Amino acid sequence: MTGQLQTSETAPARAERGKAAAAVIVTVLLWASAFVAIRGIGETLSPAPMALIRIAVAAASLTILVLVRYRGSAPVPRNRRTLTLIAVYAVLWLAGYTVVLNAAERHIDAGTAALLVNIAPLLIAFGAGLFLGEGYPKALVAGSVVALGGLSIIALGSSGERDWLGVVLCVLAAVLYAAGVLIQKAALRGGVDGTIAIWLGCLIATAALLPWTPQLIAELQAAPVGAILASVYLGLFPTAIGFTTWAYALHRMPAGRLSTASYAVPVVSILLSWLLLAEIPTVYGLIGGAICLVGVAIARRSGN
Repeated sequence: MTGQLQTSETAPARAERGKAAAAVIVTVLLWASAFVAIRGIGETLSPAPMALIRIAVAAASLTILVLVRYRGSAPVPRNRRTLTLIAVYAVLWLAGYTVVLNAAERHIDAGTAALLVNIAPLLIAFGAGLFLGEGYPKALVAGSVVALGGLSIIALGSSGERDWLGVVLCVLAAVLYAAGVLIQKAALRGGVDGTIAIWLGCLIATAALLPWTPQLIAELQAAPVGAILASVYLGLFPTAIGFTTWAYALHRMPAGRLSTASYAVPVVSILLSWLLLAEIPTVYGLIGGAICLVGVAIARRSGN
């Protein structure tokens, strides 16, 4: 009888963990595909206009979702602090990170970009321990040294100013990514629904990118249909769906622990880049990227 009671009590928790795990898997697959799509249309659309159409499509699709789900009465948070946090992560992550990553992938391949951006979990581990009370990993310093060694190898393999700029932009994108995750986690602690948080974030990010509307219109007029469809894909899937599933998981898991799931993103990105774009990272990029991920894994071993 006691065993049955315990099973009954733990079943909802197991179901909740299963849903969170499924959300993480969807997020990883969609975010990995984003690196390849960005690389594929990077010569057609400039970084900011590409970000604008991506975030605007996401905002429009999420608006429809919110209207249907909440029947026209979305529970927008009234707390000024929560709204401010949403605005900050919208500008830093949804707008800033997207523009910087788009610019980076004009200089380096999708797989290397994914490897470099995925130092973000290490940065998140620092922030989660310091600012979110999720503990300070003892292995963080050792992991950081290893990850920096991997970055150095990638940098050594970079040839010319163009590649170096791509590396620097990817590291900047990782910083913006990490800051966005931490600020989003703080916003979700304010009680705001994850879907509402990402919806408001997309609306704010779209507003921040509106100055590039004339350039976007001009570039879309000359763009092939495939590039336009890829831009819409970026908005609907990696952004609208991917960020929603991420927010769902983030609301149910510690930020530091969840960030480890992104280890799989560069692996999937490299595979998709090879299959769809016929490109793979350099030997330096693969070795250095692998070392970076090992460093991140070491940093997370004390994990939250």
